[in-house]
Amino acid sequence: MSLDDLFAPPGTPWQRLSPSYLKLKLLLIPINWTLFFVVPGVPLFLFAPRWTLWILLGVAVVWIAWRMLRAPRVFRRWGYAERDEDVYVTSGLFSRSLQCVPYGRMQLVEVQSGPLEQRFGISSVQMITASTAGTVNIPGLASADAAALRDRLIARGEQQQAGI
Repeated sequence: MSLDDLFAPPGTPWQRLSPSYLKLKLLLIPINWTLFFVVPGVPLFLFAPRWTLWILLGVAVVWIAWRMLRAPRVFRRWGYAERDEDVYVTSGLFSRSLQCVPYGRMQLVEVQSGPLEQRFGISSVQMITASTAGTVNIPGLASADAAALRDRLIARGEQQQAGI
């Protein structure tokens, strides 16, 4: 029994994200976190003792390595399941999350893809709902799968006269 089975009704067929999403994340983690550590590193390099720069460098290497090792496990925890009346979205490594979006609460379904996502052939599906939570996002789907999911969600919403 997987953790997903604990959150959703038995027999719910889970769909996973595209492997290209993991490749993109593994590319962006060192780039983003290196920039995060470079900003405080410049004043340390100019004005502080050298040992503080070595400590910052060590912390940066450990932090980036930990994020890189953690990324595949986080990736495997993302998933979504389409059911007759709603969509389940699950995520989270340490703190699991399950969001249930009834088709009747969806107001808008968007497919988004930035320049890097386009390069990797992936998109995100964003469901804007009539609730205080606002939006539910499914990142890292293959672009064709994201467009097909959007079309299915809109069709099911219209079938149930949900107002999409």
